[in-house]
Amino acid sequence: MKKNLKTISAAKAKIFKIANRRGYAAICSNNLTEGKTTYQAYLRLMKALRRNGYALPKLSSNRISRLVVAKI
Repeated sequence: MKKNLKTISAAKAKIFKIANRRGYAAICSNNLTEGKTTYQAYLRLMKALRRNGYALPKLSSNRISRLVVAKI
């Protein structure tokens, strides 16, 4: 049986550079993921949210770079 997913706006996802580490982290709805690039972190966040019943829209890498908020 297919799961009905609730759509979340991509603006709710925050991506930031991790201090003292290589790579980026993405956070949304109490889910935190890491990746070497912003695109990889966003894709991992999509999978984590899908497990909880939410769906993020698939974006291109240049649109994902707009979601980067700050270096933490």
